[in-house]
Amino acid sequence: MPEDNKRILVFDPQIAGISGDMIVSALLDLGGNAVAVIEAMRTTGNCLPGCNNIEISMNDTSRGGIRARMLVINIEEEDAGRTGSELMKAATSCLQILKTSDKAKQFALDSINALLTAEAKVHGKSLQEVHLHETASADTLADVIGAAVALDDLGLFNDTTVYSTPVALGGGSFQISHGTVTSPAPATLEILRSKGFLTAGGPVESELSTPTGAAILTSLARHSVRYYPPIKPTRVGYGAGSKEFVETPNMLRVTLGEPIDSGLSIDEVYVLETNLDDATGELIGHAMDRMLQEGARDVTAIPLLTKKGRPGHTVQVIADSSNMERMCRIMIEETGTLGVRIHVCERRILPRELQPVEVVIDDISETVNVKISRSTQGQIIQVKPEYDDVKRLAARTGKPLREVEETVKRTAGKALE
Repeated sequence: MPEDNKRILVFDPQIAGISGDMIVSALLDLGGNAVAVIEAMRTTGNCLPGCNNIEISMNDTSRGGIRARMLVINIEEEDAGRTGSELMKAATSCLQILKTSDKAKQFALDSINALLTAEAKVHGKSLQEVHLHETASADTLADVIGAAVALDDLGLFNDTTVYSTPVALGGGSFQISHGTVTSPAPATLEILRSKGFLTAGGPVESELSTPTGAAILTSLARHSVRYYPPIKPTRVGYGAGSKEFVETPNMLRVTLGEPIDSGLSIDEVYVLETNLDDATGELIGHAMDRMLQEGARDVTAIPLLTKKGRPGHTVQVIADSSNMERMCRIMIEETGTLGVRIHVCERRILPRELQPVEVVIDDISETVNVKISRSTQGQIIQVKPEYDDVKRLAARTGKPLREVEETVKRTAGKALE
């Protein structure tokens, strides 16, 4: 993440999911200007053909005994069926009328585009041709415009890193224009899939996350994480959904705060492991090589003593969420194991970069790639030459590897001063 950012914003849809009106309500509860946001949302009625009237109000309410704010939107419109190009044209017209920042305008257009792209994918149509039903209603555009204006008013397009916890999808089935579908709606699932966001089913038999909510969230949040990042909370906003559930408070929580900077970056990885007591060293070595070639961050084999006193190995793989399932498959295919254990781990790491350095030894010149690790404040912590490059230079010069490595470090150190 951009480590110079001064604030962290966390959307927390892991209990009750996310929708456009819940997002706007939570941002207003966070401190957004309700008068300006609601007025901006009303302008959509003038930009969207077929919308005869739009009334919006903000109420204080509670969900599960917790105070929250809730948008109430009443719309009078003709058949909401519109094409993707019509919705995008209406969004562009609204944004031209409103005095928002360029970042707010781009965010709104990105949200609409995410929605249209998902619908086009689901229906097998182009962005311009796809015919929308529920997602083309005036409240969809109002929610996107409202979110853009609220975020702009709060200054959250600048110096802010945005996270999202896993998105609750709900369960059961519900009716749309095309008939009965199961939760989540196809467009919702496609948006979250395409952006690689973590999801969770339940905890109620109802649709919890909508396509509009998913489009807004994924156009803003850059990190989908299982747990909150280290944060010093400064403000918390609660946006209520229109339904009430016995099982859980139907509301979205949004937390704004300051990062806790230890000088280290944060990321989340999956640790995959399995125990082997019937695999040869050659087989394990081949499996390790293949997983590294397929994108594993790291692979290790740890000797151990298994049941019945048999010698064996624990093979551990560090993988990203995007290729975790593939790594599991490769482990099973290559080693013959019957199962893989999966652990989600949050790591503290040093930001790193690879920089080429020109090194001259005895009139022999070689470009050596050097891995430079820095703290989040930019302080250089470690300079480490790439082994294969150092080995090649040592072979050309006839010098000991250790001596060449020290020379490369000194040269890199001078170049970085």
